[in-house]
Amino acid sequence: MTLSADNIATITTLSSIFGLALYVVFAAGLWKTLAKAGEPGWMAIVPILNWYFMVKLSGRPGWWMLMFFVPILNLVIWLMVALDTAYAFGKTTLTGILLFFLPWVMYLVLGFSDATYRKPSGN
Repeated sequence: MTLSADNIATITTLSSIFGLALYVVFAAGLWKTLAKAGEPGWMAIVPILNWYFMVKLSGRPGWWMLMFFVPILNLVIWLMVALDTAYAFGKTTLTGILLFFLPWVMYLVLGFSDATYRKPSGN
């Protein structure tokens, strides 16, 4: 089965709309979560810069953001940041794992729940 140019264009358009929708949901949740932690929420909509604020939210040094550019290592760092962020909001390891796999949902949960941010003591 071959795909026509129209089919490819449709698939590309739908994929782009879906990706943009996921990004908007993620940014809305992160915006509310950052605001709850006393950070500027609008930074959630700036790609790459939002990584810096996610790392700071988890209590890790800001330069850790650079490790998101290293393949394979970025997965480990993302998991550590997700777990530390969950702990900073008084949540469990399960919440941290869900933050790793479903950030667009879990940042909404953190941002709009009654969870309170407790600044980590620093790692």
